[in-house]
Amino acid sequence: MFKNLKVVELASVLAGPLTGTFFAELGAQVIKIENKLTNGDVTRTWKLPTESKERAISAYYCAANFNKESLLLNITDSSDYEILISHIKDADIVITNYKPSTARKLKLTYDDLKQHKPSLIFAELTGFGDGDSRPAFDVVLQAETGFMFMNGEPNRNPVKMPVALIDVLAAHHLKEAILCAIINKLNTGKGKHIKISLYQSALASLANQATNWLMENHIPQPMGTQHPNIAPYGDMYKTKDGKLLVLAIGSDKQFENLCILLKIELDEFRTNDQRVAKREALNRKISEYMIQKTSNYWVSHLDKRNIPYGIVKNMQEVFEDRKAQKMLLHEDIEGIETVRVKTSLV
Repeated sequence: MFKNLKVVELASVLAGPLTGTFFAELGAQVIKIENKLTNGDVTRTWKLPTESKERAISAYYCAANFNKESLLLNITDSSDYEILISHIKDADIVITNYKPSTARKLKLTYDDLKQHKPSLIFAELTGFGDGDSRPAFDVVLQAETGFMFMNGEPNRNPVKMPVALIDVLAAHHLKEAILCAIINKLNTGKGKHIKISLYQSALASLANQATNWLMENHIPQPMGTQHPNIAPYGDMYKTKDGKLLVLAIGSDKQFENLCILLKIELDEFRTNDQRVAKREALNRKISEYMIQKTSNYWVSHLDKRNIPYGIVKNMQEVFEDRKAQKMLLHEDIEGIETVRVKTSLV
C-alpha cells in the first residue's frame, strides 16, 4: 500500500516507533535513526529477567519495531548529521519525539528540515505539548490525566494499566494525523507540521468518563472491572472449573435472555437503572448459578442466546487462539528470530 513512501523515524521508546511500524507493515521504507552514543533506542535494554543479557535487543524493542532499517548515528557529528539530512531530502515523513529544546540544539526542528524538503510531513510527538518540557513516560500521563485515579479497586491505591496504553493511543492519533496530511499533500502538494502530545491523546481517550464529570460533576471512583453506568458490565463470576467469566450486558433484552438462561426473576432488575442500584444483590444471584457449571457450558449457552461475555485469559491462553495467531508477524532482527502482533489491520 505504501511501497513508494519513505519514513525517517527520529523517535524512541513506544508511541513514535509504533507509528513507524504501522507504515512499515504496509510496505513503506522506514529508516529508524538510533543514538550511537547510547547504543540505540533505550528499549533495547528493557529486558525481562529471563532474557539473554548478550542480545542487542529486547522483546519490548521488538514489539514496536518491525521491518525497519536501523541506523546508529551521532547527530552532533557533522558527517552523521549529513547522512541523516540525505535521508530527509528523500523522505516523505519524519516522525520525531525530541524535546523542542533538543530538536533546536540538533537542528532537527520542522523549520530546519523543511529547508531540505519543503513538502515534508513532520509528525512531532511531545509529552505535554508546547511550553512543557518535563519528561513524559506513559505512567506519568496515566497519573496526570485521571486514568490511575479511577483504575483499581475501592479503598486501595491507584493502579496503572499493564500496557502503556497512553503511548498506544497517541500512536493511533499520530497515524490518523499523518494519513490526513498525506491526503492533503496529494491534493495540494504541500507538507505539514503535525503536533500530537501524549497529554492530548490521553484526555481525548477519557470518553464517557470525562463527560460524566463535565456534564454531571461525577468524579469516577475505582470500581475494579465494573462500569459506572451499566450492570452487569465488567462484573466477574467464577465458574465450576475455576475460570473467571465477565459479562457485558448492554441492553435490557440481553439481560432478559440472561435471566431466562439462569432462571432469575426479572422483576426487581428489569431496567438498567435498577441493576446499577442493586448491583451487589444482582451479582450474588448470578454468582450462585455461574459456580454450578463449567466455563465451557456457559460459553456454549451464552453464545446461543447472543449474550456478551468473555473468559479472563492469560497471555498463553490468548495466543492459543487461532484468531490471535493470524495476527503474528515474524522477523529476523540482528540475527534474532522475533515475533510481534501486527498493528495494521488492513
